[in-house]
This record gives sequence, C-alpha cells and structure tokens, in this order.
Amino acid sequence: MSFIQDIRERASQSPKRIVLPRSSDERVIKAAEFLQNNNLAHPILIRNDEAVIPNDLEAVDPVSDERLSTYASLFYERRKHKGITEAESMEIVKDPLFFAASMLANGDADGAVAGSVSTTGDVLRAAIQTVGLKKGSNVVSSVFIMSFKDGRVYTYGDCAVVPYPNEGQLATIAIDSAQTHEKVTGNEPKVAMLSFSTKGSAEHERIDLVRNALNIVKAHDLSFPIDGELQFDAATVPAIGKRKAPGSEVAGQANVFIFPNLDAGNISYKITERLAGATATGPVIQGLAKPMMDLSRGCRWEDIVNTACVCALMN
Repeated sequence: MSFIQDIRERASQSPKRIVLPRSSDERVIKAAEFLQNNNLAHPILIRNDEAVIPNDLEAVDPVSDERLSTYASLFYERRKHKGITEAESMEIVKDPLFFAASMLANGDADGAVAGSVSTTGDVLRAAIQTVGLKKGSNVVSSVFIMSFKDGRVYTYGDCAVVPYPNEGQLATIAIDSAQTHEKVTGNEPKVAMLSFSTKGSAEHERIDLVRNALNIVKAHDLSFPIDGELQFDAATVPAIGKRKAPGSEVAGQANVFIFPNLDAGNISYKITERLAGATATGPVIQGLAKPMMDLSRGCRWEDIVNTACVCALMN
C-alpha cells in the first residue's frame, strides 16, 4: 500500500469534520465531494464570493451564522491586549479563514485546510491568532512527508515556515516533527539533527546551535530515538553511519530529518522531489493547539484531499 493509500485508508476509519474556507475555488469543491463520497472526511465549506456549492455538501455562511457573535467575542478576548476592538473582532471573524479557524478553536470542526487561494502568511496568521499554539510549543513550524514508490517514507522539517530557528525553536521543531511523523505515518520516528558535521568532525557556531538544540530535546522525557549532529549520509546510509557515528541509535536508519535552517530544508525537499522522484505531501503545519493545514496555491484537488486526510490524522 502506498503512503497516499495508507493515509486515506486510516482517515476513513474515523472520518473527521474538516472545514474548507475557500469554496469559491473549484478545486476545493471537487476535493470536498471526493472526501464525502469516499467517506474520508465530513467536509464543511465556508460560503464566499457567491460560490456555487452542491446541495449535498454542508456549507455555512459566516455573515449569517448564529455562532458569529460568540466567535467574535472569543476572538476579542484573545486579542484585546493588542488593542483590537469588539467591532473589529466581528469584522475579522467574518473572513472565511478566521471563521474556519474559529470553528476549529471552538470544537465545531476537527481540522481545517486552507491556502489554495491564500498565502501561507494569511493562513498562519488566522491559525495563530484564533487557535493558538499547543501547550509546550514555542513556535509554529512545518514538515513535508516525502514518500517514494518503493514504500519509503521520510519526514523533513522545517521546510516552509521558520527561516533561521534559534536552538530552542530547533528543539521544538525536532520534537513536533517526530510526533507528526508518528501520527501521519504510523511508524516510530528516528530523528536526525542534520549538520555539515558528524559528531565533532568540524567546529562552527552553526554546529553548536544544532548540538545545543539536541541537548534541549534530550532534557525531555522522549519516546523516540534522536541523535546529532549528523551529516545526511551518516543519517541515511548504514555503513557510513556505523563508521562516522558508531553506537548511534539513529545513524544509518533515520526517517525524520531536522534541517538547521529553512535554506537547507526547502532546497532539500525540492531536490528530493524533483531528482529522486519523491512525492512531497505538505507543508504539514505543526505546533498549533489544533490542526490547521496550509496548501500551495498551485495545488491540485487531489492534494487538498490528501492534506485533509493528514489533517484528520493529526487529531
């Protein structure tokens, strides 16, 4: 079974309420129909721009919905320290992105998938201001799930959100990425903190950042193996891992790769996708109190389906 088949099968075992805020996008409508017809999720569409929505799909209108005043009051309480007024809160929550995030924050949906016609910044702003960060998290980040035709599945983080994480943020990204990998793939994470050095083969302040982040992670009560600093070959090739990092639980068998910055992460996932023929699913947003996923504006309707399934598994 391929990775895509697997996540769809697992999502269908307990279909979640997934809200899709951009019903004016034909790709969103097609994805919602597929999700519902194949019992992968219960899609909830947000009406906008006079979108034509099939009668068999659930849709809500933010402007007339009876929950609007409640959502606006809750948003005001969350944001009044920023100087926002109650009237401004009402107008903000009418926006489809913020209404969808409010549904999620208040338990009226299990997940949200947006971004087909919105920027990542807009999606994250709605999510952070409405849903907020999960307990213990200090940063919102992302991973891409990289799957191959031969069945191999890896998690790459962060590849889309945090340009240059500090050591505390990098530690959080590692922990969140491990948890995401386990939830989405069902496999035990083995986490490699990547660098251009393996176990002291070089010295540099950028290597120190990776080492310090690893120490922060190891101060937690972990349920997964993690090691670093490791070069990519030491993390993936058993013979090289054994030679460069003898005794490591991770070297040569890592399936979660934590990149030291966004340059490395973004470049690496695109190289893996384009030259190695992997399928990149994501970005999967992590670090939020509840799952709200982002999409590429160039996505296909099938990508929306797959992201909705990932979102369901993040619960």
